[in-house]
Amino acid sequence: MPSSTSALDDVVTVLLYAFGADEHAAFIHKRFPHVRVLTAKDPASLDKHVAEADVLVAHSFPVAAFDKARRLRWFQCASAGVDSVMPLRDRIGDLIVTNVRGMHGEVIADFVMAGMTMLHWDFPRFMREQSRKEWRPRSIAPLSERTLGVVGLGSIGACIARRGKSAGMTVIGSKRDVSEPIRGIDRLFPPEGLAELMRLSDFVVLAVPHIAETARLIGREQLQFMKRDAFLINIARGSVIAEHELIEALQANTIAGALLDVFEREPLPADSPLWAMPNVIVTPHVAGWLSDYNTRVLEIFGDNLQRFLENKPLRNVIDLKRGY
Repeated sequence: MPSSTSALDDVVTVLLYAFGADEHAAFIHKRFPHVRVLTAKDPASLDKHVAEADVLVAHSFPVAAFDKARRLRWFQCASAGVDSVMPLRDRIGDLIVTNVRGMHGEVIADFVMAGMTMLHWDFPRFMREQSRKEWRPRSIAPLSERTLGVVGLGSIGACIARRGKSAGMTVIGSKRDVSEPIRGIDRLFPPEGLAELMRLSDFVVLAVPHIAETARLIGREQLQFMKRDAFLINIARGSVIAEHELIEALQANTIAGALLDVFEREPLPADSPLWAMPNVIVTPHVAGWLSDYNTRVLEIFGDNLQRFLENKPLRNVIDLKRGY
């Protein structure tokens, strides 16, 4: 902490970095008139203000500015994933890190249920036939007769599981701690039970955080466990899948298809085979992109800022040892 005893030392300074706009700063200052709010829209303005910040709000942590953030006590991540701060995990000291957990679950569950329905009915094929003016009726079994496997049962995975159960599906899932049953989950597997979950599932949804243990969690070996008529859905991070091995499996019809919202490189390169695969739906990392995203972030942040000012425990604190 600085040795200066100027009046500003007694004022909490919040820095918004590449988040929202000036009206969001005004919104915070109106609710908390004794809080100083600064904005930084680019690295140059961040460099100018970061040494003054007690609190930083950003979608990702600006690692390069860490050594200058001498006053920083709390980082509010405006996303669910906090992988951007992991490179600093061993240097971060007493810095509190929080995220916006709980905000994305319902809209991502909407996305997954819509995607499962499209894959189940093969809507891409219907649309190709429509473009050719071809009338090709076909029958299908109810989605309720299928099994949904959710890998990762945090707030997002739990929402997806509840939606699957409400559709009448058999729902199985995996998570690190299986000591307590989870309502609505017909069968719960520990991480080492992933192979069995994939064998049993008609749809495998990846909803795990981006941590060292989940890097390339799904590759050639795991895909071999899946049914040939099963589908893979990834709304986690692109790093969770060995993408080249998934492409090979899709080309070989090892699995029936995939819905992919995240990728190893984003934007997905134009030369990726995934773009043109008839059994793949590609979306541009939008599953959790709410129309009022910043407003919801500010609601969560405002509640936590009140707690911060009153020296109360914050909500959504990240355990940096676990990474979520």
